[in-house]
Amino acid sequence: MNPLGPTRRTVLLAGAAATLLPQLPMPAFAASQAAAVNTGQPYASYWYPDSLPAGTPGTGITWNSLKTWTAASDADLAFNAAAVPLAARFTPTAANGTARSGQARIQSLVSFGPTSSNPSQGAATADYYALTHWSYLDELVFWGGSSGEGIILAPNAPIVDAAHRHGVPVLGNIFLPPVAYGGQLQWTRDLVQKDSAGHYPLAAQLVAVAAAYGFDGWFVNAETSGGNTALGTDMQGFLGELKSLAAAQGQRVTWYDAMTVNGTVSWQGALNTSNQAFFQAANDMFIDFRWSTSTLAASGTKADGLGRSRYELWAGVDVESNGSSTSVSWDAMVPTAKAHITSIGFYRPEWTRNHLPASRTPGDFHAADDRFWTGRSLDPSLPDSTDTWRAPAVSVADRSTVGGALPFASVFNTGHGLRWYEDGAVTSDVAWNHLGLQDRLPSRRWVVRTAGQRPTVTFDFADAWRGGSSVLVSGVLNQPTTVDVYGSQLPIGDDTVVDLTFRTDSGSGSVNVELAVATAEPSTAGSTPPYTYLPVNSVNGVRAVADVNGWQTVTVPLTGLSGTLHAIGVRLTAADASGSTVNWRLGGLAVREVNDTQPPAAPSNLRITAATGGDLRFVWDAAPGAVRQYTLHRLLPDGTRRFLGGTCQRAFFVGGLQAEQGEQQAWFELRATGELYTASAPVTVAHTW
Repeated sequence: MNPLGPTRRTVLLAGAAATLLPQLPMPAFAASQAAAVNTGQPYASYWYPDSLPAGTPGTGITWNSLKTWTAASDADLAFNAAAVPLAARFTPTAANGTARSGQARIQSLVSFGPTSSNPSQGAATADYYALTHWSYLDELVFWGGSSGEGIILAPNAPIVDAAHRHGVPVLGNIFLPPVAYGGQLQWTRDLVQKDSAGHYPLAAQLVAVAAAYGFDGWFVNAETSGGNTALGTDMQGFLGELKSLAAAQGQRVTWYDAMTVNGTVSWQGALNTSNQAFFQAANDMFIDFRWSTSTLAASGTKADGLGRSRYELWAGVDVESNGSSTSVSWDAMVPTAKAHITSIGFYRPEWTRNHLPASRTPGDFHAADDRFWTGRSLDPSLPDSTDTWRAPAVSVADRSTVGGALPFASVFNTGHGLRWYEDGAVTSDVAWNHLGLQDRLPSRRWVVRTAGQRPTVTFDFADAWRGGSSVLVSGVLNQPTTVDVYGSQLPIGDDTVVDLTFRTDSGSGSVNVELAVATAEPSTAGSTPPYTYLPVNSVNGVRAVADVNGWQTVTVPLTGLSGTLHAIGVRLTAADASGSTVNWRLGGLAVREVNDTQPPAAPSNLRITAATGGDLRFVWDAAPGAVRQYTLHRLLPDGTRRFLGGTCQRAFFVGGLQAEQGEQQAWFELRATGELYTASAPVTVAHTW
């Protein structure tokens, strides 16, 4: 491949990075005040290893040294620490005959926002890279960094929480920039400095940060030229100690193919003697983009000879500029006729958002993202063999985390939206994003089984039961149509039931709904699960709940079934036998025991720890027991409640509040939300204007 060009690193420049998101408020403190208590908007953390650049930081930028960081002095730690543990995953029978398990894996290097102004807990815009195809990912790197802001980045909590909910580890990024981008060799020397005992203090700091923040390790990218063999040797020692300390905390380390063992920067496009020592000192290695069919084959063979898995090599695929139109030598990595050669490392798949015009909607983004991950057919069970873009769904078997003990529930919240809905009613008309609120989403989208015309299935943002989105099935139903929703490993007991919450939009044809459940895997890859179809209406023992805001919730007992629930879907049949156009929404799904309706206990000690005008920082003590998330509302003078935000953390920032007319105090209510979306009693606090 061609040498790295400026377009491949533009996000790492502070000025260019600022264009990735709408302009956001900047921190109201400068470098000289970094040790003071922060009362404003919290942002994702970033550092230099030790020494800081000459001069002063730009507006909104704070220069911090990782060497002096402590958890106790981190004013934003409560906002940045992830709360969701890494979930266990399993692999259902593949959706098609080409996707494989146990071979190639997929890593993504993603820039979610600017280095110095990436909000800790979402923002008031739906325009966000709301990644949902987690089932094909094995590792996510929180990509970014720049010489003018900071070169070590810790991922923010919403991204880690969403990834962990789907079983995907998240790595922070260490970016030692090329000299052309302001890189200073001193920063590399700072990173690998030794103490008097011969240890690497920055390795211990990195592991401590990841442990405190709740993410899973580090991606090390040393691209500053000018080094020598001594520096290369120090880097090997640093990397080995980092990996050892990380492993003790359940963390991991990935190395980027740039620095060689002699300390120079020379991208190899292969695993070879120039970088083998670094690969051996790390868990994985990202092979630079200039690989070829022969160098990847040799790299896989070399990994085998070292007693390592060849799938611990991520072959870089640069999709920043062209996304799913990128020309890739797929057979060099994931051939269809023989075992996969290496894994895949996608650089900047957020192209699916960034290439769209500024007027883009969440629906536009998800359409492009589905094309990228699923392929042109938009159905992983029916891959298009003529598609030159070999989507991950074609090569890699999807994974699921919908297993373990009951209950399980989803309202198909993608982590962003144009409004916020509760029980089908709008409780905030402000656009938002917060990936930490994302549900465990269907792992294969969308498998539609019908002998007739295929309807369109999408996440839709025009209406929702809870959160910001629902699943919309739209089109002509001239034959019964089954939509696969979840692959699962959930236990079925004598009292297990499934709740479906759905609605038929105004103007749609009537739809007969059945719940599709399978207690065994399909017999072969790509075949239909052995579904049993259960009626979803008020007869045959099914208990219906009255409509709420146009949505109906129906509870379906799994009477007569036992063992394990392996697949969940819905079968839709138009009431008009000749077929009619329908617009049908699935807003919620839950699998639970019939008496499992107890709401969670309430949190306690809600308090406002900082207030600057209408900018407030809330903190509270955790509710006892299992909690999915917390929601914060403002209680308005007329008695209505306005949704302000939700989070998995025990701290939340709200900016720009104003007093209502005649209001002397603003009252706020915090609730814990359980797995079944039942809410606790509120705990309240007041703010005097």
